[in-house]
Amino acid sequence: MTKILLLSDTHSYIDDKILSYAKQADEVWHVGDIGNLKVTDAIKKIKNLRAVYGNIDNAEARAEFPLNTRFMCEDVDVLMTHIGGYPGRYSVAIREEIYTNPPQLFISGHSHILKVMNDKKTGLLHMNPGAIGTHGFHKVRTMLRFEIDGKEIKNLEVIEFKK
Repeated sequence: MTKILLLSDTHSYIDDKILSYAKQADEVWHVGDIGNLKVTDAIKKIKNLRAVYGNIDNAEARAEFPLNTRFMCEDVDVLMTHIGGYPGRYSVAIREEIYTNPPQLFISGHSHILKVMNDKKTGLLHMNPGAIGTHGFHKVRTMLRFEIDGKEIKNLEVIEFKK
C-alpha cells in the first residue's frame, strides 16, 4: 500500500503544516504551479516527490520537471499534468491521450477548484486537489491524500486550511 499526498498550485508557498502531512505520506505528488523551487526542495528532503510544472513555473522548474508524466503506482496507471481539464472538458493538449489510452487515474491542477469525479466514458478517476498556496481567488486551501493498494484507490481524504 502506498500513501499519497496530492497537492497543486503552491505558488511558492510551503509551511510546516503542509510538510507535516507530507511526512505522513509515502510519496508526494505536485501537479504544477510550484513557483519557487524551495517548495519542491523542502518536500524532497523528507519524501519521494513526483511533480509536473505549471503555467507560472519558470525555466528552472521546467528543466527539473516535465509538463506531463505517466507512471505506474503499484498497479494503477497514473497520468499527471497541470492544465488538463476534467471529464467532458479535457484540454486539447491531453484529450487524445485520455480517449485513446485512458489511465486509471488522471490528475490535473490549475483551476484552484478541488474536484474528484469519475469519467463514465473512459472509466478513469479524475482528481484535482485544488490549491494549497495562498495566491489566487480560492477561499479555502486544499489538498488530497489517499492510498493506492494494488489496483485500488481508496481512503480519499480532503485536507482543508483557511486561506
